[in-house]
Amino acid sequence: MGLFGAGSGPRTAKQVTGQAAEDAALDYLQKQGLTLLQRNFRCKGGEIDLILQHRDTLVFVEVRKRADVRFGGAAASITASKQTRLILAALVFLQRYRVPPACRFDVIAFDGAHLSWLKNAIEA
Repeated sequence: MGLFGAGSGPRTAKQVTGQAAEDAALDYLQKQGLTLLQRNFRCKGGEIDLILQHRDTLVFVEVRKRADVRFGGAAASITASKQTRLILAALVFLQRYRVPPACRFDVIAFDGAHLSWLKNAIEA
């Protein structure tokens, strides 16, 4: 087993940048009164970056970062197939509830250093 554990190696620059964006998004959302339930929920077919509680609502958050808006920006990078994978992962997560709570899909988009919080950004 190596320094990074079994099956893992050094993180790529993209992974490090993505982790920093998720950290900043989580910090921002917690300052807005949301409570973290789970980070990087993964299942067969999908992943959700952040799952938070906001009052009585479960909030599934996709975090996207782009250096600039030349190709439509961070929010525009969430394709229909990515949305489908997010919804699938949310459905798997919701199986743990006998009565699922109200929920929504938000996006935290970083375009350069600018943060945008898009509530109800994805319709399920």
